[in-house]
Amino acid sequence: MVNKMSQLRAHFVQTRRDAWVEINLGNIEHNIKVLKSYISPDSKFLAVVKADAYGHGSTMVTPTLLASGVDMLGVASIDEGLQLREAGIDAPILVLGAAPGWSIVSAVEYDIQLSIFTNEHITACINAYNKLGKKPIVHIKVDTGMHRIGISYDHAVKFIREVAQIESIQLEGVFTHLACAENIRITEQQKANWESVINNISDLDLTIHAVNTAGMIGYNHMHYDLVRSGIGIYGLTPDLPECINDLPDLKQVMGLKGRIAHIQDLPRNTGISYGYSYVTSSENTKVATIPIGYADGVPRSLSNRIYGLINGKRVRQVGNITMDQMMFDISNVDNINIGDTITLLGSDGDEFIPIDFWAKMLNTINYEITCRLKVRLPRVYTRDN
Repeated sequence: MVNKMSQLRAHFVQTRRDAWVEINLGNIEHNIKVLKSYISPDSKFLAVVKADAYGHGSTMVTPTLLASGVDMLGVASIDEGLQLREAGIDAPILVLGAAPGWSIVSAVEYDIQLSIFTNEHITACINAYNKLGKKPIVHIKVDTGMHRIGISYDHAVKFIREVAQIESIQLEGVFTHLACAENIRITEQQKANWESVINNISDLDLTIHAVNTAGMIGYNHMHYDLVRSGIGIYGLTPDLPECINDLPDLKQVMGLKGRIAHIQDLPRNTGISYGYSYVTSSENTKVATIPIGYADGVPRSLSNRIYGLINGKRVRQVGNITMDQMMFDISNVDNINIGDTITLLGSDGDEFIPIDFWAKMLNTINYEITCRLKVRLPRVYTRDN
């Protein structure tokens, strides 16, 4: 595992581009400690690292997660689980999404646990056992109100008991997912649906789990045997019930930075970038260009709406964001040179740009912003500020 992780680190560090996503592993350690303070010592902790750990780099952040006391990892697909195995990660992994039957053999071969909820899944698991002589480890997904995947709660007990009787399948757990954790009424209805299932299978000694980050913070009576946290690990807060007054002290893990590639002085009435959506208004405007654009995941719709930080001061982004570059008015900051860093997300001095700033401007969620920042932006990993 050590050699594989060293190779991965070398791959991620080697870059010839003056733009990068910065990941603070120390903040991940802090966030795990904060989140674990919400749960009892008897509840296990599953860290969700799907979508490349929400854009943070799953193979690179997982060792820190495990060293911080995480018990299990959650992914969206078998491929994501295999990527972790290939990186030398041997912790328990659960595929939270629906795996196609033809791919289940690969999961079983590499000790990746599966979510199942159909008769077709059962058949595929039995076939995998017959081929490998190895029992698939499964968790049954129950739909209590999300209406995405899972067996409906009113049919779940019968299905769970049928799977429990199959010798060639190891039934490890049952779980559901909260649709509107910010809404107490809807969540309590889901809880009632859920407990109509688990109260009728208590003799099976299964791992029961239901809550995500929002549920972990807002519904301590629903922690059961295991909690699942994704966005909170990365220092971002999901929508929470209005009754939660004290937000957890989470620290944003991701930053976005680029070095200045070009500086120019432009006179009044000079248009900048495609379409001249911004025209200079002062006698002399100093404009800096950095190599980050919408191909890197920065939405073009943020053009002329965001700011960056340089030497602890705010500088306005000007002109339409292009595919690979964007421009900033740096007239208010002295002694700026090519190669100096502009921060688009994260900290510089006493200033801080939260990911939620972009999310609110785009009428979306913080999850989407971190997942948008493309892999062509190298990830640089630190443990300090």
